[in-house]
Amino acid sequence: MTAIGMRQTAAGLVEGPRGGPSWSRAVLYVVLMLIAALWLVPLAWAVATSLKPDAETTVAPVTWHGSKVTLDAYRTILDQGNILKWYFNSLVTATVITGGTIITASLCAFAFSRMRFASRGFLLWALLAGLIVPFQALIVPLFTEMKSFGLADSYWGIILPQLASPIAVLVYKRAFDAVPRELEESALVDGASMFRVYWQIWMPLSRATTAAVGIFTFVLAWNNFIWPFVITSAGHLFTIPVGLATVSTSYGALYAQQMALAIMGAVPLLVAFLLFQRQIVQGIANTGLKG
Repeated sequence: MTAIGMRQTAAGLVEGPRGGPSWSRAVLYVVLMLIAALWLVPLAWAVATSLKPDAETTVAPVTWHGSKVTLDAYRTILDQGNILKWYFNSLVTATVITGGTIITASLCAFAFSRMRFASRGFLLWALLAGLIVPFQALIVPLFTEMKSFGLADSYWGIILPQLASPIAVLVYKRAFDAVPRELEESALVDGASMFRVYWQIWMPLSRATTAAVGIFTFVLAWNNFIWPFVITSAGHLFTIPVGLATVSTSYGALYAQQMALAIMGAVPLLVAFLLFQRQIVQGIANTGLKG
């Protein structure tokens, strides 16, 4: 074998089929698989604990399995009759919050991206300032406002304060800024109104952005604990996170039931991610939410 052939063979061993280093790619895949396995360990532990008898969840030494596999924790939760109501409350509030956030954020972003009006710069800076203020600092004034309007212990009391999302506005604005202005100008020449331009041109072109914003908003609304906990005192209005807290405090250290309820609360999010993972990845790539 000639020296040139030896060099080509060595290069083939180092480089993969696409010209990239095959060994480094294999190492990267192994590292990613290990990280994924570590991420799945708490989920696997929660499932294993939920299938144990309650008396064996605190036995030392700790084991992955009990003396038998039982669904008693799931039966107890379902027999209490609250979990389905909590599911319904979480689904209603999270769905309305997601739809309202998409509409309000996209309209606001369209105005910032395509319109020129007085105080536009000031309002944009105020929007950016909204990213700095944590939601926890607004709980007291928001609760006072909702109570003064008679919206405490109601769905609207849970929903309205969560509709404002500065980050969603900025994500939509970035997507709208990338749309060529020629489309808007030609539509206006044809007699379309600005709202029609927004609804029939900009929104269809931003489906990936809408999917990303919708999924992230739904997950945040579904997992939100502190605001539904503060604004509601009636048990029939509890969401999944608040209901999980009541199980923890009312029934003591029933770890199997707690894990079963946590798993049942997480199932809709896992299903949503599996169904829309392509839109999530595409939306992140197109809207600049990468690290």
